[in-house]
Parts: sequence; structure tokens; C-alpha cells
Amino acid sequence: MAPQLVSLAPGLSVTGRLDRPDIEALARAGVRTIVNNRPDGEDQGQLPAAEARRIAEARGLAYHHIPITAATLSRADAPAPVVAHCRSGTRSTLLWALSRMREGADPLALVAEAARHGIDIASLPAVAARLR
Repeated sequence: MAPQLVSLAPGLSVTGRLDRPDIEALARAGVRTIVNNRPDGEDQGQLPAAEARRIAEARGLAYHHIPITAATLSRADAPAPVVAHCRSGTRSTLLWALSRMREGADPLALVAEAARHGIDIASLPAVAARLR
């Protein structure tokens, strides 16, 4: 069974924690790229990024480990369809929203869009202001 994905845009979904069976299910479902935004060791029992990369690449998926916290946001390019993940999907959604803001999207509309999917990125305007 594949993990629950939230589709934010064509070719981009977010989800929470991924383990070996989740990565295998995503590969079977046609995902081509996984972006892991979790720092290693964030939670006890978390699949280490190196192991997740090995599993993903063995199944033909591109794997990018871009560990972030609110203080270390960064961007990366990846072929679509993409699944970005972190502990809950919030950081990955925040990255998506920041990239949309660079294209001129309204931050409050992005906060509302995320909220419709059950993801709270109310901090978006403050994070964006800090990154200017």
C-alpha cells in the first residue's frame, strides 16, 4: 500500500515519513523522484537517508536528500513526478509555497491551499520575509 500523498501541483506531491515499503510502493506507482527534506536522526527509528537512497535507486528512482529546518531552506531541481517528504509534509509544503511565491503567488492563498489539504504553513509570510 502506497503512503498517503497530497497533490500540491501537477507532478508534485508531499507525504510524511517514508519507510522501505513506502518507497517500494511509490516506485510501483510510477514515482520517479523522491526528495527527502528530513535531517537524519530527527526521530528514533527513522530510515537513514543513505539507506533510503539505496532502496530508491535500486528501484530506478532518483533520490535527493535536502535536509532542512526552518533555518536551512534550499531549492533543488528534480524530474517529475516528484514526491517531497519530511516528518509530516509541512516543511516540504513550505518549500513548495516559497517557490510559488518566487513566481508571484499570493502567500495567503498558498497558506489557504495548504490548509485545504490539512497542512499548516501559516508561518509562510514570516519565513519568506526572513529569506529576503
